[in-house]
Amino acid sequence: MPEPHEMSAAELSAAYASKELSPVDVAQACIGRIAALDAEINAFCLIDAATSLAQAEASEARWMAGAPLSLLDGVPVAVKDLLLTKGWATRRGSLTVDPNGPWTEDAPAVARLREAGAVLIGKTTTPEFGWKGSTDSPLTGLTRNPWNRARTPGGSSGGSAAALAARFAPLALGTDGGGSIRIPASFAGVYGLKPSFGRVPAYPLSPFGTVAHVGPMSRTVRDSAMLTNVISRPDARDWFAGPHSGADYTARLGESLKGRRIAFSPRLGFARKVVPEVETLVAAAARRFEAMGAQVEQVDPSTDDPSEIFQTLWWAGAGFLLGDLPEEKQRLLDPGLRRMAEEGTAIPLKTYLSANAARGAYGSRLRQFMEGYDFLLTPAVATPAFDVGMLSPLDDDGRAWLQWTPFSFPFNLTQQPAASINCGFTPDGLPVGLQIVGRMFDDAGVLAASAAYEAADPHFDKAPKGF
Repeated sequence: MPEPHEMSAAELSAAYASKELSPVDVAQACIGRIAALDAEINAFCLIDAATSLAQAEASEARWMAGAPLSLLDGVPVAVKDLLLTKGWATRRGSLTVDPNGPWTEDAPAVARLREAGAVLIGKTTTPEFGWKGSTDSPLTGLTRNPWNRARTPGGSSGGSAAALAARFAPLALGTDGGGSIRIPASFAGVYGLKPSFGRVPAYPLSPFGTVAHVGPMSRTVRDSAMLTNVISRPDARDWFAGPHSGADYTARLGESLKGRRIAFSPRLGFARKVVPEVETLVAAAARRFEAMGAQVEQVDPSTDDPSEIFQTLWWAGAGFLLGDLPEEKQRLLDPGLRRMAEEGTAIPLKTYLSANAARGAYGSRLRQFMEGYDFLLTPAVATPAFDVGMLSPLDDDGRAWLQWTPFSFPFNLTQQPAASINCGFTPDGLPVGLQIVGRMFDDAGVLAASAAYEAADPHFDKAPKGF
């Protein structure tokens, strides 16, 4: 049997059922590994070993009695520090948040995990309020990529992705408002799904509005499907949430892609700069879909650049969130976030409403395009992981992080399901992600296509050196 930290959630669940492993053994292994190695990575901002071990002991008793609450009972899960977790501070990477709380509520996804008996192993780092695609903050400092400690793991779910890559936990929760699950999944060589908007309930609602999603992250596709089964259960606090489908997201994982119509768009019609190694690996991944029997057509869904739409909505969200902070708290903010909030408060109402209207038109075009295709393939990110502390490697002023994330934020605007799966490594050993986009509400299809690709080109068992 592999070491516990190397095992997937599915493998751990089977080992618990056969009594070959105990949830306590696994929790102790994960906590010990974090204590020994996370100083190099800084994936976690909160560890509460006593609470996690108590959860593991309760799970062990249920498995021994033959009465687990779910297949995830006793499986460790890392929780991004934007998600409320009862009894633990949710500081969102910010010095402006009072650590004393009160912290009396769970976010819906966290609540569902408790009900399923999962072991909450700790809170993971995020840039301040999740504002950018790399993970560093005034509160927690730099988070590093296990594949290369000089590089970022991406963001804003960078701590969750780094924890997965370093084998600190088999499952993690992420949030995605402009690529914040898919960017770090790509940079850290793990799997991440941004579900259809409303598929996974969220509370409190994001100040950045209806571009923000909650979703699963893991090393294998099956694990993310298992996690989606739990976190997609209903919660009345989210008034945007769609009706609960009751679907088993693992049920279609063995589906063939033979005959499926797939669009492949290397630049999405507007991306100006894509690192050549990324283009090469993603093009090779598209050819693997052809080898699996899919009909792959290189075509762009649109030539419109939605960057201005997204920037208006995202910057305005920052202004709404932070624009009224007193000056003494403004001074504590990440300077880049403070500048963004100041620019956001200056956006005229007409400009904001026009961006919302343009978003609707853009989303309509892309959803109509998808009527002709089952899936759309693109790079997940335009670049591999870059140096820690940078905001952008692909523009002149270091501020326009939308330049290197052109493939992710469009699908926050359209709200479609989109996943990043590792499709290989650059010559210097950095992971690269392939994005698989589905029709609205076809989350099960995106997971099935991801599983088919994972079987054809497996990288999930590769670990960073030293981990």
